[in-house]
Amino acid sequence: MSIDTHPRVTGLTAAEVDQRRKDGLTNDVPDRASRSVKDIVRANVLTRINAILGVLFVLVLLTGSIVDGMFGLLIVANSGIGMIQEIRAKRTLDKLAIVSQAKPVVRRDGVANAVAPKEVVLDDVIELGPGDQIVVDGGVIESANLEVDESLLTGEADAVLKEPGAEVLSGSYVVAGSGAYRATKVGADAYAAKLAQEASKFTLVHSDLQSGINSILKFITYLMVPAGLLIVYNQLFSSGQSWRPAINGMVAALVPMVPEGLVLMTSIAFAVGVVRLGKRQCLVQELPAIEGLARVDVVCADKTGTLTENGMRLSELKLADPATDPLPLQQAIAAMAADDPRPNASVQALGEAFPESPGWEQTAVAPFSSAKKWSGLSYGANGNWLLGAPDVLLDPQSDIARDAEEIGSAGLRVLLLGSSDRSVDAPDAPGVVTPEALVVLEQRVRPDARSTLEYFASQKVSVKVISGDNAVSVGAVAGSLGLPGGDRPIDARNLPSEQELLADVLDGSTTFGRVRPDQKREMVGALQSRGHTVAMTGDGVNDVLALKDADIGVSMGSGSPATRAVAQIVLLDNKFATLPYVVGEGRRVIGNIERVSNLFLTKTVYSVLLAFLIGIAGVLSQVFGFDPIPYPFLPRHVTIAAWFTIGIPAFILSLAPNNERARTGFVPRVMRLAIPSGLVIGIATFVSYLIAYAGPNATDEQVIQAGTAALITLIMIAVWVLAIVARPYVWWKVLLVAGSVVGYLVLFGLPVTREFFRLDPTNVDVTVAAIICGAIGIVLVEIAWWVGARVSNAKEEDEIAAAA
Repeated sequence: MSIDTHPRVTGLTAAEVDQRRKDGLTNDVPDRASRSVKDIVRANVLTRINAILGVLFVLVLLTGSIVDGMFGLLIVANSGIGMIQEIRAKRTLDKLAIVSQAKPVVRRDGVANAVAPKEVVLDDVIELGPGDQIVVDGGVIESANLEVDESLLTGEADAVLKEPGAEVLSGSYVVAGSGAYRATKVGADAYAAKLAQEASKFTLVHSDLQSGINSILKFITYLMVPAGLLIVYNQLFSSGQSWRPAINGMVAALVPMVPEGLVLMTSIAFAVGVVRLGKRQCLVQELPAIEGLARVDVVCADKTGTLTENGMRLSELKLADPATDPLPLQQAIAAMAADDPRPNASVQALGEAFPESPGWEQTAVAPFSSAKKWSGLSYGANGNWLLGAPDVLLDPQSDIARDAEEIGSAGLRVLLLGSSDRSVDAPDAPGVVTPEALVVLEQRVRPDARSTLEYFASQKVSVKVISGDNAVSVGAVAGSLGLPGGDRPIDARNLPSEQELLADVLDGSTTFGRVRPDQKREMVGALQSRGHTVAMTGDGVNDVLALKDADIGVSMGSGSPATRAVAQIVLLDNKFATLPYVVGEGRRVIGNIERVSNLFLTKTVYSVLLAFLIGIAGVLSQVFGFDPIPYPFLPRHVTIAAWFTIGIPAFILSLAPNNERARTGFVPRVMRLAIPSGLVIGIATFVSYLIAYAGPNATDEQVIQAGTAALITLIMIAVWVLAIVARPYVWWKVLLVAGSVVGYLVLFGLPVTREFFRLDPTNVDVTVAAIICGAIGIVLVEIAWWVGARVSNAKEEDEIAAAA
């Protein structure tokens, strides 16, 4: 479509807007591309695990033993709990996303109003200012030094000057100047619509944790296939049983191999994390960000809006020459504040202090940018006025420059009001700058900033304060909060450009001032080059590139639309103090999933091993002619074995507090406990069963006693594995383990439960043998855990030494 450059300043009329809506020429894209409820239901019901359990459930029903089909309730529980938690998380995210979304300012009938992105129609005139995200494609019709950053689309880091007639693309954002453009492509036709839709989906993929679990599930699948084939052959062809008990034994062997709760607990942990953080007004735009923050070891924070509050107030107007009449200077400040279409916090404070504009006619404008650190307006005969950083505009050896640094050392923000000998839009601007006054602004340190920094220090997370403000001022604020190294700020203009040298400086310093946007990005890259996981917080358009490159980007809710768009996490309450809760939630998710993974994988390992042992025994019985050995358990036995060793404890542990710092190597750590524990349980259970098994001519009572003996051994060791996973102990964990023991004592002790679950521990010799096997297994599991912990600690020490 051709771009009309005619400046239609009033915008569309109400009638024209209505007509375009009727014609379907609207920006009809979802506010948030979250999964629909239908998609969530489908994803939780139509799973491979549910399909396996469903087939086995039907087979048990065919035998007529409804009690042995109790494991079928897992299908309902898995699907129901997963759907409820994901729908809660979806609703939380969608509500917060509406609050966080960028609202473009649209001019209609000559009046500008902020509207939701989907309310924009074709040919709308949309006003632009610093930090605004371009929501639809269009052509520029007004430009006052309008500079647009298209790096998120093209990868080109330099901002592009947009004159009237130039094209702007959705997904880019304004870094300096102001202007307006007419929408030429809306809805699905807009350049970034598909990219934005894909980027904001509610998803659990692309996560280190999920990748680890998927690797584990793949490994389990490879084990399950041969083990399953062996047990099917043994039960149906070599055990000598009739088809009903043979089917029940086969199902009892296959059901516990399926780690049905592992994926469910992972989904629940993430979803509950989203809901908990949502209650703290924290929008998680990408779910793996919860996991990522748990791994962060460096937080890069801006000063303004993070350590200090956003609002400012004028503290003093310090004249360069005390004999100068202050009125013209105050008029110049008032004029500049009034003529700024999108004033930042500093200019807003000046506008509040000097609200009466003299009404001067501007002849040229130079918008503020983070790169040059100054802005300016020319007013013809009333002069060319500049407002910016004293250490950029002044000779550092001048008296007024030294005054500015001294004032800044108290933590105050200092700007220079100066006049120039040439127009501010001249190619060589600012030219010769005459200092007129120092504008001293007061910022309040956030009351919760110190406690937040102390939390990160206690968690061994280092904080780097990276600001565009004067280094001395930044250092004063950081030092007042007790940040180590805050009293030794570094001026970023003196930083090396080589990544290795820059990383050396970052390792030894914590506070940096006069940092350019491209330097923020380079600093993040330098930290990452040393193996750090970096979180970047920011609220200004100058933070966008660094937020995008950081492992985790965190934006304040009051930040620019572009900043909120690229951040994975948005703190809608604008509180830096919320970040520790986000880190804590991530650690809870990671640590607890690792705990419950140990339980589920231990069960899978011992189930596969037991199936192998029984299956191989059946094959050998055919070859050598000795009596075959049927599977020791009924489906109801494996159901109750999981109740108090995995099911209920895993659910509680997955939601419990956990402040352990996330570490790499999730899969090896889980396997170091799960594989030895599973092997011990499988072998001990098999030995216990062989001792109790009375042969193919055994009475029904003896068959039940043998199965009970094997179950006692299995449960004893499995409860001990639970006790290991629950460490370190607190009162509720002790109750959890004790409750599991009591639960099994009740099941084995009451006549009604014995009858219902076909349990018989009355044969003293068999039961004692089973307890001895269980005790030996407990000792072996404890030894395996101790050795595994030593190996894990040694590896961590080696990694720390290598990093150092």
